[in-house]
Formats: sequence, C-alpha cells, structure tokens
Amino acid sequence: MAAEAGINVSDEYEPLMRRLDDIAPLLDESAERSEELGRLTDVIVEALRHTGVFRVCIPRELGGYEFAPHQIIDTVARLAHADSAASWSVMALQMVTGTTAAYVGAEAARDLFPDVRNGDHALIAGQGTKPGAAVKVDGGYRITGRWHFASGLPIASHVHTAVLCEQTGAALVCTLPKEQVEQIDDWDVMGLRATSSIDYRCADVFVPDSHVYEAATTDNPHGGALYRVGLVNMSSLFHTGWALGVGRRMLDEMKALAAEKSGRPRASVDTGQFYAEYAEAESKLRSARAWSREVWADNEAALRRGELLTAEQETLTRLALNNATWSAQAVGQTVYKWAATAALRRGALQRFFRDLHAGTQHVTSGPVVLQNCGKSLSGLAPDSTWVFLDLREGA
Repeated sequence: MAAEAGINVSDEYEPLMRRLDDIAPLLDESAERSEELGRLTDVIVEALRHTGVFRVCIPRELGGYEFAPHQIIDTVARLAHADSAASWSVMALQMVTGTTAAYVGAEAARDLFPDVRNGDHALIAGQGTKPGAAVKVDGGYRITGRWHFASGLPIASHVHTAVLCEQTGAALVCTLPKEQVEQIDDWDVMGLRATSSIDYRCADVFVPDSHVYEAATTDNPHGGALYRVGLVNMSSLFHTGWALGVGRRMLDEMKALAAEKSGRPRASVDTGQFYAEYAEAESKLRSARAWSREVWADNEAALRRGELLTAEQETLTRLALNNATWSAQAVGQTVYKWAATAALRRGALQRFFRDLHAGTQHVTSGPVVLQNCGKSLSGLAPDSTWVFLDLREGA
C-alpha cells in the first residue's frame, strides 16, 4: 500500500523557499491591510498560489510536493517570519488539505484533486477538536453541528469537519463543499486577525461515504509514510514551524531596533542586562528549534523503517510543540520588554507580538496536553497511548 513508500524528500523545497523569499516584501507590506480586512488580501492569496505553497502537503502521487517533516517545519517557519497570519492560514489549509488527500479513497481523490499540478484542486479548511453529530444513512452520513476556528476559510473551497457517529460513537472527518455550511462572521480578536478563523455550522447536511474517513486513521491510500503520523501529529508538525518562525522574526525585529537605538543617551540596549537577556532569548529559541528537529528526525527514521510512532515518540512530538510555542512566547516577552514604547505602536513588532500570543492559545499547546506529557514521561501512566489530545492509560 502507499504508506510503505517511505519519506519523500522533495526536490521542490529549495525552489519553493526562493519563491517565498521573493514574495516576503509583498507579504510584509500587505499585512496591515489584511488585518483591516480580517482576511488575507486577494493580492496575497494570488501570490501564495503562484509560489506553489498550497501543494506542500498534498501527496506526490496526486501532483503535490509531499514535503518531508523537516522541510515542512522550515517552510512554515520561513513563511511565518514574513507574515505570521499568512503562515497560520497556509499551515491550516495545508495540514487539512494534505491529510484529506492522503486519507480519502480514490473516488474522493478524483473529485477533490483532479489536476493538482495545474492548480485544479480543493483547498480545505475546518475544525476537528469539538466534533458535531453524524447520523448514518444510506450511502453516507447526515451531519449537524457548529464548529470554531476555521482558519483560512475565505481561501478554501471545501470544509473538513469532525463528527461523532450517533450509532457507533466513531470519530469521523467529513469533507464537503464550503457552500453547504453557514459561515458565521465572529472573528473579533486581539491577534491573528487576518486568518479569518471564523465559526461555521450546518444542519442535517448529507456527506457521501466516499468523503468520510476515520479521524484516528494512520492508514493512507495515497502518499508515503509521512501520513502515518495521523492528524494530531501532523498538526503538531505545522504548528512547530509556525512558532519557530514567529519567534525568529521577533528577535530579528529587536536586533534591528537595537541597532537603531544604540548610542543614544540612556539607551537601554547599551546595557549588560540587555545583552544577557537577548543572548538567553537566542539560546531558548535555537534550542527549541534544534530539539524539534531532533524529535522529527527520530520520527522520520521510524517512518522510513515502516513503523508507526511509539507512544513515547508521540509524547515527545507533542512536548516539542509545547516547548517551541512557549519558548517563542518567552522570546516575545523579552522583545516586548526591551523594545519599550516601540512595541506599542502599530507595525510589525506589535502585530507579531499579538499574533504570537494568539497562537499560544491553540489547544495543542495547552496545559492539559503538557500535563499528560509529564505523566507519560515520568512513568506514571504505564501502557498508555494517545487518542488525539488525550492520554489513555492501559490501552
């Protein structure tokens, strides 16, 4: 089966990174306008499409790039360095679109991904952490619910949404055209404003069996071993890249600001305390990046051997994301402190600071996941396994 194909290290990585670098000034210039609109501008969306970044996680056999995990981390980080909200939207769309392409069968793949190389394919947004309800009917399911945080929905053509089947209790993911859900414009937030992570709902909408898969699956009809990590670990991979990229941008902004302020009367950046705290911030972020890459290198090695991730590898994957997220948050706090009033003014520093703190609120970096990681690693949850974000003991 396709899952035995191993990890694809894509030749498209370096060309894509160059194309992302080419549009970085445009992303930076347009970020304020995107915030005002509450979504990415049409110019930015078109520029992103032109780079090919929406093919990053789609299986190669369907025409996508199918980047290896380390390539995904670096791609998301590079984009986050240029525009945190654009990167958040892209990572959400790619994680959902790529996994859908991997986990659905041939019929849905033909429908959703007819000509990926020429841009004719679905872009899928949606939510899976708070499932709605599904009733099994002849040929499919009828689904009802309200879901939150559909990042990138204005760009998407389809919605992926999690449900619990009322007859069996099974957790399922359904994919349906965006027009079949009601969008709720409720995205009035402090950070990540341009992601348009709005709510949506539907009532008694039919989804055919062909466009439904089990949410916990690690069995992929399309693509290589990457997709055997499952939805939650794939989400952790993308979010790790985002946190590292935003943290890097915050430090780079502070470096530029320090050069501007240095030599002025009573400049705080000309103190030993600033030097020490900047060094600590660099160390914290670089350490988080190095450990994240170590964790994912170990994951890649297991996948190459044809293995699924062990419970410990899943724990470390979640913990590496938590560490990257909160290391970036600590960097942001340091930058905010030493930037002084410059951080209060409208501009890149303020925007990245707000977006960073919005990103820390994602459930995958929340305190319960961290507690479960500690319980597992301390040996106090023997024979436990991860079921989405929950640690199940004795499973």
